[in-house]
Amino acid sequence: MTVSVAGAGMAGLVAAARLRELGHDVRVREKGTRLGGSMLLSSCVVWRHRDFDEFRAECRGGDERLQRLVWERLDDAIAWLVARGARVVWEETGNPRTVGKRFDPRGVVEALGGDVETSVDGCVEPPVILCTGGFAGSSELVTRFIRPAASLRLRANPWSTGDGLCFALDRGGSLTDGMEEFYGRNMPDAPWDETQLVSMSQLYARYARIYDEDGVEFFAREDVGWSETNVVQATAHRRDAKAYYVLDEAALKERVRDRTVGEMLEAAPSEARVSLDDLPFDPPAGAVAATRVIASITHTIGGLRVDDRARVLREDGSELDGIWAAGVDAGGVATGGYASGLAQALVLGLVAADDAAG
Repeated sequence: MTVSVAGAGMAGLVAAARLRELGHDVRVREKGTRLGGSMLLSSCVVWRHRDFDEFRAECRGGDERLQRLVWERLDDAIAWLVARGARVVWEETGNPRTVGKRFDPRGVVEALGGDVETSVDGCVEPPVILCTGGFAGSSELVTRFIRPAASLRLRANPWSTGDGLCFALDRGGSLTDGMEEFYGRNMPDAPWDETQLVSMSQLYARYARIYDEDGVEFFAREDVGWSETNVVQATAHRRDAKAYYVLDEAALKERVRDRTVGEMLEAAPSEARVSLDDLPFDPPAGAVAATRVIASITHTIGGLRVDDRARVLREDGSELDGIWAAGVDAGGVATGGYASGLAQALVLGLVAADDAAG
């Protein structure tokens, strides 16, 4: 039996490699012109929360079965990836909240690669594992579920346009909660390209005062989550999906990993750095610098309902015959918060392959 895999990002490459290990013929179809999906553009840190209760607290709306599946199996899945020859860049995540490793994304592609049909639209008939990366690249679906897509910048590959989602829905699949949620970053409101998705992320909202284009301070610093995902989602719903981060001297001296906030601000494009005199509102007392950011979407959080074997489910909870979903085509893991999309892709890719192999 030949099993098809739709998509050659992390989830698809993992599923295909595992199926080959198990002796199955695999047909991998990739809509884009290259392998790796959005993983190729990321920092490629694959992680889980250090404590499962923290995972549940962070992502309260998620499916506890799926969360436990990812949390319990990730360490072994990472060991499998290392054994396949994927090169580790960091042995730790650098975040005391999390456990995992950082990989070289191109090395992951090389370690998992096989025959892939690229530049091929659409999914094929079952048995198929859907790994098409969610719908962040679809203006129609982003507008339907999240907000007018024209206001959001895409911080990901352009080929994840909901093919897997639509394929399964057309055959009776159902959706999870959290379809309006996404993971992304506030990025400089200026030109940037796919080589700068990590370096240009403006990850210092917790030290800023945050205003929208109308001068409304719409998000308090103390409410900014550790991943800053919640402030990005909030920014997406302000006018033009834009905000201003206004900083004082103390904020500029704060450190985010290996850089100060001041150094991050200096590295931002000049078009995004705004003089206080040019702000469309009166700056607060003590302000010394400001930058204009725009919400960007990396991947969606809601998606297809799956069980703990990665089988796509109908509304009544029965499974669709011969259809699995992995990566962010599957929803219900990070609902309400933030978890590693690459961890979800790695674990569910393996789980789907094992189940499809019978």
